[in-house]
Amino acid sequence: MNDDRKQGQQQGQHNQQPKPGQQQQQGGAQGQYGEGNYKATRDYNEGLKDHVQHHDIEKEARDAAPKSEAEQREMDEAERIGKSKSKAGREDDLRDTGKKA
Repeated sequence: MNDDRKQGQQQGQHNQQPKPGQQQQQGGAQGQYGEGNYKATRDYNEGLKDHVQHHDIEKEARDAAPKSEAEQREMDEAERIGKSKSKAGREDDLRDTGKKA
């Protein structure tokens, strides 16, 4: 085979598009497909289920509550900043325009 044909075949291999309905593999040999990593999702869900079954969720919620008014204000401010950076903006904006979150 001459060099031009070899080069053309090698280039063609790199430009092949997946067939419709096929998911394109991403991340090399890690087995991630499309936009999701299904193994990571399964692992997360199993870990969450295990945590809920073996831990006192109500106690953890109480322990995470603010310990003072200053801490409460700090948490409220952090929440306000986080919401201001979201695509939807503030909750008030959603009510005014009739958009749904």
